[in-house]
Amino acid sequence: MVMLEKGLRVAEVARRVGVARGSVSRWKTAYEEAGEEGLKSKRHPGRKPKLSAKQRERLVKLLQKGPLWHGYRTVLWTLPRIAEVIEKHYGVRYHPAHVWRILRALGWSCQKPERRARDRDEEAIRRWRLDHWPHIKKRSKARP
Repeated sequence: MVMLEKGLRVAEVARRVGVARGSVSRWKTAYEEAGEEGLKSKRHPGRKPKLSAKQRERLVKLLQKGPLWHGYRTVLWTLPRIAEVIEKHYGVRYHPAHVWRILRALGWSCQKPERRARDRDEEAIRRWRLDHWPHIKKRSKARP
């Protein structure tokens, strides 16, 4: 407000501060109507989060223990599983689609496991690639 009181125009203040002119105009109006009280930040509108910041930190630690630790039969986290863990530990129910938003906010990303057969024989695959694949590959080039 000091710059405006010194006689600078709204556009000049906006340029110096690095904001839109509309923002400076809103600030000016708020100051004129309510003084410094009008410039104080307002609470974010909307519903309070169901999980506090501390609970979210604890959730990360719970998830890092892995699905097996929580009693699941595989090592994969799914959104419904995480929703169940949240409900079990915090008594808060989330739709699995919303769980994804929470995970992204915590810095987690989607990881898809590589699909491989349990009884995969790496040695047999290596031999096949060395012995059979070159012959198949050569034949396929010869055909139109």
